[in-house]
Parts: sequence; structure tokens; C-alpha cells
Amino acid sequence: MSGKYDDILYLPHHVSPTRQRMTMAERAAQFSPFAALVGYGEAIRETGRAVGQQMELSEEEKAVLDQKQQIILAALEQGEEPEVTVTYFQPDRKKDGGEYVSYTGSIKKYKEIENTLVFGGGKEIPLSGIVDLTGTVFQGHFDD
Repeated sequence: MSGKYDDILYLPHHVSPTRQRMTMAERAAQFSPFAALVGYGEAIRETGRAVGQQMELSEEEKAVLDQKQQIILAALEQGEEPEVTVTYFQPDRKKDGGEYVSYTGSIKKYKEIENTLVFGGGKEIPLSGIVDLTGTVFQGHFDD
């Protein structure tokens, strides 16, 4: 076999007298991909993340919800702290839309100016986003 590179084909591997040999991890790092556009992948994921839109309640649903809110306010005035499960729309912080979330806890007070219910632990939920209220405080008031 006679070829163009026969003169160098079987030479010993060069070892530098001044530089230390690279570890396998260091060698691999030379060939790893880099992000030319920092944050681009995150932006693509964020754009593709699905969010829902807030639904519009019917007049009947609004009336039932208003009655339930009045029952809660009456219970608070009597010194009770009714435990309820609230389903409400939580707007997304980064884009239009959001999601529906349920929260269960004891209502401590109603902030009239902010129009929010304050739960134990400080959780505040605006009445404008609430779509459903359930709890024992409503027993006997509605036919299910």
C-alpha cells in the first residue's frame, strides 16, 4: 500500500512539552453547542405555552354568585369565618389570558375598597374573577 500520507501515518502522537493534556470533559466542551441567541429557547417555550381566556358568566350565574357573596358577607358580619372553595380566574403575568384556579380556606374578611376576599394566611382573591363558590355556609340556601 503506497499512498499520499504514508510518511506521517504511523508517527507517534504529539505530546506538548509546555501544555498539560486536556481531560475528556474539557475536550468535549470544545464541541458542545452554544446559544448564539441567549434566551431564544425560553422565548419560544413561553410563546408556545397555552393560556385560557376568561369566560363570561350568564346573568343567572351572576345572580347566584351575587347571592353567595351576600351570604358570605352576612356570615362575616356575624363574626363567622366561613370555609369555602373559590374557583377564580388568575391572569397570567406574562401574556394575555390565564387559568382557572380553585382555593379552599376560611375567609377572614372582605376588603370593600379593593373588592377582595381575604383568607387565613393572607391570600386575597378579587371578587371580579370569581366564577364559583362552594361550601357548607351555602347549605339550605340553594336547591342543587
